[in-house]
Amino acid sequence: MIKLEAATLTHPGQEREINEDRVWAQIYTPSEGEPTGLFIVCDGVGGYLGGEYASQWAVETIKHELSNLFYSSDPRATLRLPEKELEVTQPGKGSATRLSKARMIESQVLQAVEKANEVVYDYTRQKPKQAGNAGTTLTMAVIQGKRAVIANVGDSRTYLLRSGKLRQITKDHSIVASLVASGKIQPEEVFAHPQRNMIYRSLGFKPEVQVDTFLELLQPGDQLLLCTDGLWEMVQDAQVIAQLVEEASHPEQACEQLVEAANRAGGGDNISVVIVRIH
Repeated sequence: MIKLEAATLTHPGQEREINEDRVWAQIYTPSEGEPTGLFIVCDGVGGYLGGEYASQWAVETIKHELSNLFYSSDPRATLRLPEKELEVTQPGKGSATRLSKARMIESQVLQAVEKANEVVYDYTRQKPKQAGNAGTTLTMAVIQGKRAVIANVGDSRTYLLRSGKLRQITKDHSIVASLVASGKIQPEEVFAHPQRNMIYRSLGFKPEVQVDTFLELLQPGDQLLLCTDGLWEMVQDAQVIAQLVEEASHPEQACEQLVEAANRAGGGDNISVVIVRIH
């Protein structure tokens, strides 16, 4: 039986007075059946306090929209999604892997993120003095048993650490990521590029949002890292990140070590991390 363990940490960094990031981790382990987890990282953008509001609205909306994953109106039962199996081909594997329930969770995740976008967008239009041009990035994961649905909008990231190797699951919705994908710049040039902080997709800037989702089949020993760019722009060596997470005795220590490393490297932005361990 899969077990989940998680921790979160957010820090303003060395140069910002206000922390516009928001994080969330929630695990429900029923007496019978598989554990369920919801993990969120948001990085607010858009003017004084606007980003802080946007990231908070997004997290609270997604928590509300996905609350049925953790609670049932019938106290005798927990949520049971249909057992229909689906097949997906995972990166690096030639054969399809059977992934049960994931598509239904994916649908719920998409609806929750779209609702969060609607909430942020509507509020910024109704309360322009308080909200300004607020928006927020998002990366999140819903885990049920060994199935994970990951979603992202913007340049906050979710990584999978497996057997000492760190793999970025999400794709950045940023100008520099597009330049790398088109071969116009090299990956190492991202960190010094004058447009490195420009993203072309976020929650709240438009009435509708395009959301990327990814399905992963987890196994004992895996760890997920969700983080804002305040971590990966400061700690640029993926192997250093992997080592800090892998050597930590528990998720709380991993979070602390990552935030400390980002601050030692300059702490140029708010830093937020969520670590999920799969046992």
